Amino acid sequence: MSTNRRKEYFGTSFRRFEMEDFQAKWFQVVDYDLSESGVNPLSVDELLKMGSFEREEFLSTKLDYPATKGSQELRENIAALYPGATIDNVLVTVGCIQANYYAFQALLNPGDELVVMLPNYMQLPGLAHNYGVHVKPFYLKEEKRWAPDLNQLEELVSEETKCIAVCNPNNPTGYILTEEEMDGIVQVARSTGTWLLSDEVYKGAERSGKEATFWGRYEKVITTSSMSKAYGLPGLRIGWVIGPSEVIDKIDAQHAYTTISAAMLAMKLATVALSPSVRPKLLKRTRKYIKGGLSVFQRWIKEQNEMFAMVDPQAGAFGFPSYELDIRSLDLVNRLVQEKSVLVVAGSHFGLEEPYLRISFGLPEDELRAGMSRISELVREVRK
Repeated sequence: MSTNRRKEYFGTSFRRFEMEDFQAKWFQVVDYDLSESGVNPLSVDELLKMGSFEREEFLSTKLDYPATKGSQELRENIAALYPGATIDNVLVTVGCIQANYYAFQALLNPGDELVVMLPNYMQLPGLAHNYGVHVKPFYLKEEKRWAPDLNQLEELVSEETKCIAVCNPNNPTGYILTEEEMDGIVQVARSTGTWLLSDEVYKGAERSGKEATFWGRYEKVITTSSMSKAYGLPGLRIGWVIGPSEVIDKIDAQHAYTTISAAMLAMKLATVALSPSVRPKLLKRTRKYIKGGLSVFQRWIKEQNEMFAMVDPQAGAFGFPSYELDIRSLDLVNRLVQEKSVLVVAGSHFGLEEPYLRISFGLPEDELRAGMSRISELVREVRK
């Protein structure tokens, strides 16, 4: 690539991942990080004590290269979460973000068309821009309590559409698609033979405890997830792709050009976490954080003199309130960082117009209350 072309690509065409850039800059600097979308993480010791895995056995692990698709036991534990899946349908990745990246590369080429749910984690739209893939958004509607507009989806999808991408449960709204809505999305995809990519990283973090997946509803489905959100183990950087075996083999070939595999110790710990005896304990812990944090957050919303309004999330340890202030969300977030040492996420980072914030409540209560108190201080100052 010539110097001029390189400058054009990275200076003009290349779109940075703004939300991840912003969080990376501040999350270890501020006093209170309310930007994370999972629950308070566990320590290695806490995780090992939940199972029968002995510390000595973990410490004696040989630090060799692991299997590129992931260890057999870990893939078996993951496959058990998806009806009808086998280890041939599973590939272990470095987080859900790599799983989504691999799925994108397997399904889409420059010039293809992607229809994507918004609001959403903006990785796929950013990748689409950078790789010359055309994006058409369909929207969740706040006036419908964040339910999707399936008529809009049906109008957008055509024979030219290579992939429909959804996030269920949704980030940042916490909305969970109903069975009828999932069937409707599958019907639209099936009508044109379009692939369906479902980011299910919040599967297991439902307040109701009822989990659902697109896997098994349609032959052209790929789902992704990780240990980060529902399990409180983001530092493991373990994710996975579930897909038809031929797609998994195609994705596995990309490992040789990227990470080769996930880390051996991380896979060991993820195997413990997803074992039949430990996984229910982790999800119970997560839902306890969600239930307690949401209660505190709801009370805080009511105390803000109608400055905030929120559709209660059905899943995830975060709220997505709108606000009644004359300030752009990114400007408000910047002021929170600079003036109050609190980090939340701007609504504009999820592909929506103003005004929304995503605020985490999956923290110890004292940290959550302290962080929200500082948000209240800035809200009062902005109102003046």
